[in-house]
Amino acid sequence: MDKLDGKVAIVTGAARGLGRAYAKRLAALGAKLAVADINLRSFEEFKAEAKDMTGDNTVAEIEAAGGAALGIEVDVRDTTAVEAMVGRVCKEWGRVDVLVANAGGGRGRPMDTKASSLDPELLRLVTEMNLFGTVYSCNAVAPIMKQQRSGKIITVSSIAGTAPAADGGYAHYGAAKAAIAHYTRYLAQDLGPFGITVNCIAPGVIATGRIMATMIPGSSQSNRDRAELVALHRLGTVEDCARVVEFLATDLSDYVTGAVIPIDGGLVRG
Repeated sequence: MDKLDGKVAIVTGAARGLGRAYAKRLAALGAKLAVADINLRSFEEFKAEAKDMTGDNTVAEIEAAGGAALGIEVDVRDTTAVEAMVGRVCKEWGRVDVLVANAGGGRGRPMDTKASSLDPELLRLVTEMNLFGTVYSCNAVAPIMKQQRSGKIITVSSIAGTAPAADGGYAHYGAAKAAIAHYTRYLAQDLGPFGITVNCIAPGVIATGRIMATMIPGSSQSNRDRAELVALHRLGTVEDCARVVEFLATDLSDYVTGAVIPIDGGLVRG
């Protein structure tokens, strides 16, 4: 029997890249999947992401594999819209068992986002996308999970939220991701008495189409092979991260909460 048969999962930012991998992995485990994203065709922004698609969108891919999926376009910076999204999932399927609060990401290039010269509007945007969007998503599912007295919440930080880059670049993103990690620890204490686990993953350099097209070329180390900085001597894949999400979304992690798990292959930042 699939680990998540009869369960309902929401993955935000699931139209491409890591979020898509999380959604497909949970659906393959038997969960009914709510695919939430500001644009369900956001994969079209990057050639590598579009090339990797096997259907019109993540929903179509899950359905083609025999799963059940619902696509909802939502901006996680809008708490009312997030609550409406979760309400629609409950109306459709009656419960929420897993939330992967993945929506977020960065804007700008590392070399243009040094800690001492952050553009206020860019700082606000990235903080809202990451920290606020995570909090709003968790707030929206918490009452449902409390009533069920069960649930798995997985937030997404980054290696940038655990250690700074040597040049001080991408500071807005790193600070927001660090805040998500610590918020997760608070949320685990808050929801633990209700049988709900809350954990955080912190991916390292994962070779998604977006990362390879925007982050690495804009870094001060753009001419260096990033795999040299990784103990396992390779960049991460979306499946490397999806396997950890599987662990945190199933009964394998029932006595794990408040943890921040790096998925970075032993990356040394510098």
